[in-house]
Amino acid sequence: MTCFTSPEAFAAALAALSDPDPHTQADARTRQAELTKPAGSLGRLEELAVFFAGWQRRARPRIDRARAAIFAGNHGITVHGVSAFPASVTAQMVANFANGGAAINALAAAAGLELAVVALDLDRPTADFTIAAAMSEAECLDALNRGAAVVNADLDLILLGEMGIGNSTAAAALCARSFGGDAAAWVGPGTGVDGHGVARKADVVARAIAFHRAAPVSAFDTLRRVGGREIAAMAGAVLRARQLGVPVLLDGFIGSAALAPLAADNPAIAAHCIAGHCSAEPGHRHLLDMLGLDPLLALGMRLGEGSGAAVAANILRSALAAHDGMATFAEAQVSASL
Repeated sequence: MTCFTSPEAFAAALAALSDPDPHTQADARTRQAELTKPAGSLGRLEELAVFFAGWQRRARPRIDRARAAIFAGNHGITVHGVSAFPASVTAQMVANFANGGAAINALAAAAGLELAVVALDLDRPTADFTIAAAMSEAECLDALNRGAAVVNADLDLILLGEMGIGNSTAAAALCARSFGGDAAAWVGPGTGVDGHGVARKADVVARAIAFHRAAPVSAFDTLRRVGGREIAAMAGAVLRARQLGVPVLLDGFIGSAALAPLAADNPAIAAHCIAGHCSAEPGHRHLLDMLGLDPLLALGMRLGEGSGAAVAANILRSALAAHDGMATFAEAQVSASL
């Protein structure tokens, strides 16, 4: 099924976002107040249970089926030396995912997540976006729809991750075009480039912003001009998940950057999303602030692949297990007050 048939259809979907159910949220808060613990003593775990209740539209939400979707794409901007690794590593890591040898394989299994890996035309890198749009309209729509296709209505949670040499530069360009600021404020070491490499990345981002300055700044146009196929796919998955009421667990800087153009058009897009962690990439904390998201973890991770979000998924399971499994004061025959 094609969810987004045109740029206009994508924009219309972004403008018509659903809200969580306030009634099931209220019921979940009532249950929290009745559980055998001092009010608020489980801190953010209580907030997470209420969050899930609203989006799943049930007072005792659960995570029976959760999927980690990892998207891979190649980038034309790698010709500028923005990565410590060659573009060929993208396909090699996709093969590693398929063979079960990557961090996300181990972490997804530990968190009880299905793993879906979607490689997007790795033999056709996006264009060098310092001199052209990264994607045509048709290519961007295809990526958006391939991302949307991984989201099923029967999922209780979807986690999004990526693999793509050069994509931290694309993420920085998306943030700069969506939220402004100097290019240098958004770039970081990514795969581990040195100070000269970071400077090259900042120059690439600044040149891209200047080249596309006169172009439209809609979410769709920003994604196709300075994004990448895997980043557009994550954006499509986020928007489709909102249509279906499926909560989204975000990974690091690149995954969060997929929201930047959408949030610039409609800040409410982040309301069904949870930031799994704050990565070590310098721009991520600022981006999360712009999105209004408070990360669950800060472990110094910067791998990508959805790895930080997969670790955070265990916290979500704990939150819902406590919410559903604890006894109420009445059930346990424990006095609720002095």
